[in-house]
Amino acid sequence: MTQKIELSDIYKIAPHHRFQWEEAQNCYVILFPEGMIKLNPSAGEILNLVDGKNSVENVVTLLKEKFKDAGDIEKDIISMFEFALNKAWISKE
Repeated sequence: MTQKIELSDIYKIAPHHRFQWEEAQNCYVILFPEGMIKLNPSAGEILNLVDGKNSVENVVTLLKEKFKDAGDIEKDIISMFEFALNKAWISKE
């Protein structure tokens, strides 16, 4: 079941997971005891801002400023939060 993401929610990388740039893979990854997830550039940009301090709304605002020509990306960002939460990559602060 998909959990509802609120703009005021604050998330962090889930316990037992580590988010980092992996030079050998040339991308951001999530490391966890069972393995590694290679993230596409968009997912990496989003999760790079998931720090236990930024609200979902802050992440949306920061990415809209960074990628001014991307159009309306809010739905895509929220979808990524939903996906990451359902995969247990992130947890609510």
